[in-house]
Amino acid sequence: MQVLKTIAGLRCYLEQQRATGATVGLVPTMGALHDGHLSLIRRACQENAVVVVSIFVNPTQFGPGEDLARYPQDLDRDQRLCEQMGVDAVFAPTVSALYGSESPSPATLTQVVPPQEMMAVLCGPVRPGHFQGVATVVLKLLNLVQPHRAYFGRKDAQQLAILRRLVKDLNLAVTLVGCPIVRDQDGLALSSRNQYLTAVQRQQATALFHGLKAAKIQFQRGKCDRTALVAAVEQVLDATPDIEIDYVDLVHPYSLKPLETVDTVGLLAMAARLGKTRLIDNMLLRSRQPIIAIDGPAGAGKSTVARLVAKTLGLLYLDTGAMYRAITWQVLNLGLDPEDAVRVAELAAACTIRLASGDGNQPPQVWIDEVEVTDAIRSPDVTAQVSTIAAQPAVRQALLQQQQDYGLRGGVVMEGRDIGTHVFPDAEVKIFLTASVQERARRRQKDLLAQNQPDVSLTELEQTIQDRDRKDSTRAVAPLQQAADAVELITDGLTIPQVAENIVQVYRQTLQPAAGR
Repeated sequence: MQVLKTIAGLRCYLEQQRATGATVGLVPTMGALHDGHLSLIRRACQENAVVVVSIFVNPTQFGPGEDLARYPQDLDRDQRLCEQMGVDAVFAPTVSALYGSESPSPATLTQVVPPQEMMAVLCGPVRPGHFQGVATVVLKLLNLVQPHRAYFGRKDAQQLAILRRLVKDLNLAVTLVGCPIVRDQDGLALSSRNQYLTAVQRQQATALFHGLKAAKIQFQRGKCDRTALVAAVEQVLDATPDIEIDYVDLVHPYSLKPLETVDTVGLLAMAARLGKTRLIDNMLLRSRQPIIAIDGPAGAGKSTVARLVAKTLGLLYLDTGAMYRAITWQVLNLGLDPEDAVRVAELAAACTIRLASGDGNQPPQVWIDEVEVTDAIRSPDVTAQVSTIAAQPAVRQALLQQQQDYGLRGGVVMEGRDIGTHVFPDAEVKIFLTASVQERARRRQKDLLAQNQPDVSLTELEQTIQDRDRKDSTRAVAPLQQAADAVELITDGLTIPQVAENIVQVYRQTLQPAAGR
């Protein structure tokens, strides 16, 4: 493992790694690593060839009277943990090395200022300047490392929302991955600041999680309005006199706009103090139907299974193939050259594709710019050009945004190679559908015989499948990956209906615990 202290050293190291075509993951931390940080590192190691962990206590995000001077630091211990986790490089600069000064301040430093409306809620009013400091240091790290993915915990939900907005507004070429809150057995969210708590305060701090649980119970009983949900939390916190509430509020998890009621999804967030220690926590409340993300290698039967699961559960099958075909149809309809990447990119960015579930065994209905093209996109002309269109990164990016818009409404089933890791990283149900190379070769040979194609030996087919798996899992765009929280389903010996039923059972099990709490 490399330990890098300077920007020059970091850049030199990363240039060497990028020369190999390796994907890079970044985990920004302020050190004092705990199991929550390690969960981010673990996921980064699973999803990237090279993982960089930054350890830097950023002075610009601490206000006057906050705990900068006493923030826990143990770089030697943190480095040992990173090495044990398989981290490739730790970036641990001094303040002067990162900012060019030992005392950076807004008066002497170019700063990133997030939208005022996103800083006007939750922690913003009580921590003026904090999110400017966070946004500035994270942008510096993203510019220096230029990772494919960067990992943040959902406990800092306001920070994550602001950083996602930063990436979107500044058109940064990075995917921010939000990872689940890690809690102790008694429910307390892990935090470096938990070290400040006395034994008594540590026990009292569990009231934060119990308050959120009480509100979730009310939510599951049909209480969706802000007043009732906030009151449920405050009632639990008020029973612990030593807890001083900073705020309890209900906002949209992405825009951070205050909500009066939860229509699809809401973030119930709080901050409270025990002595001199300030703790935050939150819980996501969803009233929409869950998302099912199915990933897996070629030949595992993903498309057929996904359609059957969607039909069984009454969900929308988000047919990405139909979306690419719709853009291809529009390109041909307008007389554009499918290989003119600039014109195609402009068209893809401007068009709107709408899908609706088909009847029975029929494919989904498809509209592009309000023109119904369900049958037209299956023409030989479209089929001949769709691969050219789908290979263009700008088209993939444009469709990614539209796919994620469907995800906000929920109730969709989607399959691919990076659905659970990239398209819908917050999906409630993630399945990694796979089968042995031998099983997939047998299936492929059977399909070829049914199509009266020339006979190909199982050995040749197995080699072809292994080669494709390797290419799919190492390519820079949409690589084949299993999400860290996905359920692996090996389909050897199973029929399509049996595989679909297994996924339906996983889906129903995710709903049952929520209904029972």
